[in-house]
Amino acid sequence: MTDAAKSLYIAQPALSRAIRDLERELGMTLFARSGRGVVVTAQGRRVVKLAKEALDAVHEIEALATHTQPGVVELRIAAPPSLEPALAGRLLPAYTSDHPGVRVQVVRCDGRDGVVNAIREQRADLGLTDLPVPADLVSHPLDRQEIVLVSPPGLDLPESVPMIRLTGMRLVLPPAGSARRKEFDQLFATYGVRPVVAAETDERGGWLPAVRSASASLLAYRGTSEQAARAGLVVRSLNPPVRRVIALVHTRRRLPAIAQDFLAVAEGTAAI
Repeated sequence: MTDAAKSLYIAQPALSRAIRDLERELGMTLFARSGRGVVVTAQGRRVVKLAKEALDAVHEIEALATHTQPGVVELRIAAPPSLEPALAGRLLPAYTSDHPGVRVQVVRCDGRDGVVNAIREQRADLGLTDLPVPADLVSHPLDRQEIVLVSPPGLDLPESVPMIRLTGMRLVLPPAGSARRKEFDQLFATYGVRPVVAAETDERGGWLPAVRSASASLLAYRGTSEQAARAGLVVRSLNPPVRRVIALVHTRRRLPAIAQDFLAVAEGTAAI
């Protein structure tokens, strides 16, 4: 059970509860407990066989739906604006070079909660987000990204900016009430800092221009460094460093073949 939980990136007690809930719902015993672990019961093996057959049928239906328009195959990936550079800069080129017939649609979401909802509501096949995510989703960690400070040139700041220096600093932040803004507010509260809100925007294309026009700084993932440098901005680390594990996530169902292929490509380029 412990190994299974680790492979699913969830806590072992959460997996045990999910199994107990399923057994209660079905009214049958799927696993026989012993002092040294668990074994699948005869009923459990039958349930697994039928479940696989059901998932295979769902997969075939999805494949039929995907090919109703000849030559058009679409993969939908949910992502917040903050992670679009990582998606566009590394994952999409690696995938589309080997799958030129697949059209990838990026479903833009408001933070982690938006990605989770898009996956649950089947508006996307995969999601790119930082962890943790709820236990009903499967996660595949790909990278550990650092949050950095992007600033206009000329600011008197060290290469590694102490977190306390954010107090009174003018920052471009996501809109108040958004999921991403709540995460930043929690980060500020953790370190007891109070920045000044210089501008609010959730449009990725407007972040770097807002830094220049508002003479303010921006907290962003390291993946934006190259774009920031081209815009003449300065990228600095934070002290202590702030990092988030980035993962592809999906529901606990058999994925369409094109989504499985994307996962394979992404895991082949994973840095974690």
